[in-house]
Amino acid sequence: MKLHRLVAATVAAVLVAGSVTSTATAFAPAAKYTRYVALGDSYTSAPLVPLPELLSLGCLRSISNYPKQLAAQLQVTSFADVSCGGADTTNMTQPQATPLGTFPPQFNVLTADTDLVTLGIGGNDFGVFGDIVGTCPGLRDNDPAGAPCKQHFTVAGKDTLADKIAQTQVRITDVVNGIKQRSPKATIALIGYPKIAPEKGTCPAILPFADGDYAYLYSIEQKLNQAVENAAKAGGALYVDTFGPSTGHDACAPEGQAWIQGKDINLLRALNYHPRYEGQAGVTALTFKKLTGAQETITPAEQAQWAREASDLSKKAATMQQDPAVKAAMNRLRTGAQR
Repeated sequence: MKLHRLVAATVAAVLVAGSVTSTATAFAPAAKYTRYVALGDSYTSAPLVPLPELLSLGCLRSISNYPKQLAAQLQVTSFADVSCGGADTTNMTQPQATPLGTFPPQFNVLTADTDLVTLGIGGNDFGVFGDIVGTCPGLRDNDPAGAPCKQHFTVAGKDTLADKIAQTQVRITDVVNGIKQRSPKATIALIGYPKIAPEKGTCPAILPFADGDYAYLYSIEQKLNQAVENAAKAGGALYVDTFGPSTGHDACAPEGQAWIQGKDINLLRALNYHPRYEGQAGVTALTFKKLTGAQETITPAEQAQWAREASDLSKKAATMQQDPAVKAAMNRLRTGAQR
């Protein structure tokens, strides 16, 4: 997802020192991987999910994102997470400019002996998700019971966002082929996007969309996930479905159940319209189960554990922000971000 410009000004408010070991549910790996590379956008990097990775501030990577949790569960010996908020498929082979510096192409970390690659990409291509979250809430007041966003993106009877997603599928397929060329021995897993909107019902205080546009947002994400799945099939890669298993964990879900943050930024939880810790833990579990042949479902016990872990991480982040040294570092980072 494209990051809003305000991230450059607010990121310093949540930069905390230290590190955390993944608290995701531990599994004994049934498949052995040694050299793991994670590629992707902000649904992979997990902006504002406690705690931030201080060496990648511009990309807003979390040390609790699903690649780091997965690497710990698989017990890999070599690991590189180059996911970056705002990335699209072009940033696999081209540098990416961020508010806090330019990052090299993500493909640069792929090697001939890489044996596992996860890829979470597609939502930013042609500005699809950015257009939705940047446009649809502003149209709600004009027709709160209708579908003004769907009407806005329908031109001459054609859904312009659906057309862009069809083009995105071609791009993702090319990315898979590019990974195979650089890392021919690697298992490649394409990670889908979890549900943002519920299949039924509304929650305008959390997702400020017109009533009819919930179904439109839902359908757009379905199309995007289908494009990711099609690209995986075309390239001989695995597809990790997070859309289906995230039912009941959309942004409208109760606290402790929701995987996605709503319209409001929570400096101790997640960037708006982005995954919370629970969502990252859910994607970790689903990916691990895909790789090891386990049933790709989420249990109530797992969800309850992730909710507890999320609460603990938020408390830790809040406490660390009181450190005077951390505050001084935040001020320096804020000044640098505004230049």
